[in-house]
Amino acid sequence: MTSLPSTPVSAETALQGLRAGQVRAPDPKTANAAKDFEAVFLSEMFSHMFEGVDVDPMFGGGGGEKMFRSMMIQEYGKNMAKHGGIGISDQLQKMMIQMQEKGQSI
Repeated sequence: MTSLPSTPVSAETALQGLRAGQVRAPDPKTANAAKDFEAVFLSEMFSHMFEGVDVDPMFGGGGGEKMFRSMMIQEYGKNMAKHGGIGISDQLQKMMIQMQEKGQSI
């Protein structure tokens, strides 16, 4: 079996590869772990981005916004990872599948 292709392919081409046994179907746990990792990474980057930004009194601001800002940043990271992210999860998933095919533990 071969690993996932490095270039994007159409859904039909991917299905044909799966049917022919040329491409291994990704484990859903692997995909979820990769997406979760990317979400955490992006949340950390967003938290550094928001460090110097004060709350805006025009839209409420105050203690409530300060208190819930970390939750908002986590959701930004999850949402961005869910909708494509920056490619970390795709690369991580490919690497994890290659390691599984070689019999290495993750």
